[in-house]
Amino acid sequence: MAKNKKEKKQRGTRAYRIIYAIFAGIVGVIFNYKIVNKEKEPDKSGFIVCANHVSATDAIALCYAFRKNQVHFMAKKELFKIPVLAPLIRLLGAFPIDRGGSDVGAIKNAVNLVSEGNVLGIFPQGHRYPGEDPRKTRTKNGMALIATKCQADIVPVYIGRKNNRFRLFRRTYIVLGDIIPYESFGYDHEGSGEYARITSIAFDRICDIGEQFESELAQKKAKKKK
Repeated sequence: MAKNKKEKKQRGTRAYRIIYAIFAGIVGVIFNYKIVNKEKEPDKSGFIVCANHVSATDAIALCYAFRKNQVHFMAKKELFKIPVLAPLIRLLGAFPIDRGGSDVGAIKNAVNLVSEGNVLGIFPQGHRYPGEDPRKTRTKNGMALIATKCQADIVPVYIGRKNNRFRLFRRTYIVLGDIIPYESFGYDHEGSGEYARITSIAFDRICDIGEQFESELAQKKAKKKK
């Protein structure tokens, strides 16, 4: 469980809540979102959301699914140089990161956000893998680094699409998993390879959620055909 410096009374800025209230319904129709296990969104804040990554719209999917909290994301710094886009993504809670190197400032910003009771969204794969089995892709350890710094719980999420490819109006499933308490990772600050181990645990959970969901979905479709 994250040790927050202070509890936020609001789970998101006023501007974000207004934008969400106006556009969530439209976004849900255009992207054909279906939230599965929506009751598993924690009632508290100060945690990290981790999901597989297929499309540039995945951040929107997580924002849509987490209705109680504003989800913040790290976005590549180049986006903040675009005049119209930069103020919009800042308004939505994004902050820049230099993907070309070790951006200590962005990591500190992320740690502070979670420590102060906000929700951070991270894609452990680091970039998109359309059309690929997520279990066979590589992951990066930024999530584990941030989680251990602020002792944050993890909420695993599987984003499912046909053939793992995004298409406008094609059904996208956003499947929430059970929260992974920080203490369950058994982090040893003196151990080697701890970040990779924690990342593997979290991402394996995401893949497990996806495989179980896809199996159940296939069974339901098979029954309908009979």
